[in-house]
Amino acid sequence: MYYTDTHEWIAIHGNQGTVGITSYAQQELGDIVYVQLPKVGQKVAAGEEICVLESTKAAADVYAPVSGIVSAINEEVRNMPGKINQAAETTGWLFQLTLSQPSETKKLLSLSEYRALLE
Repeated sequence: MYYTDTHEWIAIHGNQGTVGITSYAQQELGDIVYVQLPKVGQKVAAGEEICVLESTKAAADVYAPVSGIVSAINEEVRNMPGKINQAAETTGWLFQLTLSQPSETKKLLSLSEYRALLE
């Protein structure tokens, strides 16, 4: 898994990436009550806003960690946003991307680099 300094994570499997928010981001947001997911087929550039989460505290933008095309969305979190509260870094994933520029992962943070950012 790779991380961004805006608290997204991406797990890479071949040319596919699964994206979500980190547990830290979820804790900061509080209870997530609404998710606006991207559309399958949507093109996105690294760093571009791709979806919105609304919690009992605030709304937060989610940014694409890498460039690509949205290949799937997690319908479960659309119907039950609380799934993100329960498992932000596993079953609470948001969407999947087909990577268009896999080399962009070199600009992302490792787990140890991300943990250092939080300190």
